[in-house]
Amino acid sequence: MDAGRLSRGRTYARQGMVGPVTIAPGLVKAPVQGSRPRPYRSAVHLPVLTDTQWDTLLDTVAGRAGHLAVLLDDEMPAELIDDARQVGIPLLPQPTELAPECSCPDWGYPCKHAAALCYAIASTIDDDPFVLFALRGRGRAEVLTGLRARRTASRAAQAPPAPAGIHAAYAYAAWADLAAHTPGLPDLPDVPQPSAHTAALPVAPPANSGVSLPDLQRLMADVTVRARQLLSGDATSLHLTQHQDAVRIAASSPGPQWFHRLVQNTGTAPTAFARLTRAWRHGGSTGIAVAEQPHTPDPLAMTAARTALSAALAEMTDTPVRLRAWRNRLTLTGLGIQLRLGPDALWYPCLQDDGEWWPAAPAASDPVAALTAVWQPAPPHPDR
Repeated sequence: MDAGRLSRGRTYARQGMVGPVTIAPGLVKAPVQGSRPRPYRSAVHLPVLTDTQWDTLLDTVAGRAGHLAVLLDDEMPAELIDDARQVGIPLLPQPTELAPECSCPDWGYPCKHAAALCYAIASTIDDDPFVLFALRGRGRAEVLTGLRARRTASRAAQAPPAPAGIHAAYAYAAWADLAAHTPGLPDLPDVPQPSAHTAALPVAPPANSGVSLPDLQRLMADVTVRARQLLSGDATSLHLTQHQDAVRIAASSPGPQWFHRLVQNTGTAPTAFARLTRAWRHGGSTGIAVAEQPHTPDPLAMTAARTALSAALAEMTDTPVRLRAWRNRLTLTGLGIQLRLGPDALWYPCLQDDGEWWPAAPAASDPVAALTAVWQPAPPHPDR
């Protein structure tokens, strides 16, 4: 994030330029006074927790008697954030989860007004930790009711609360580490072909279910592949949203019928969904994030990339090429090539087609290598 805008935002917040704050599930908004007479309308969005995540979180809080006592004193238990993270619940928002917006003309992400709102809400959470719960989807009364119900059930059973457990990603990572350091354990078997699952189905799906036998066979084959990945320590699929998982399935080339069904059920435009499918093939879930969400990277990284690309272009073509920078994107004007710096510090090359940018090759750690992967030299001039 832009350090200058963050600094200005902190100053705005300290000077009281953030107006009355409205808090709703997944949203905080407020008018923020800027250089104009009328305040700007600033807001920050973040994902709310699912019901399953709330159950896990409340179980974790209820399992520690001290947590509830500290919360009732309007303080955030120091260990609660870590405890929630251990069971896979992102209670404290991560920078990648925050989606700011503002009515000001500043292109910053976030602008100084949205940054001021972030500082103001952080101060509010310091005074009232239940604000953080409200942003994640449930207010004070609902949280306390859920906690009291769990404590009452625990006392009625006269037994210690059931252990909250750990997130499946940590469990599979532990298994992979054990397998790697334990001699004599057999290697994972090869993934069987989809046709091998036919005999495992005891009955065909009901005629009116909308699911065919080939559909189930493909789903079972997909589950087999994912299970093998999990046992090998790759728990990426456990962190995917429903939208990302739909793109992942489409990227496995399930056929046009599945593709159109996935497009319809996700509510995504077909062309946009096809671009995300290609982004997955080149970069997985990170590739989708790069395709959908621009961000403001370290300016030094962008400057170094421009210098390296300018030197490389001087050797690759005799025609001057203008490099245009915006946020994490470097566009080679007139060539239909764009390089995007991802949150993983890799460069993702894109090519322009009919006014849209399409992922074109796997990411590279070097911007020149990413450019070379999609570079198409101009045809020789007839007079040469």
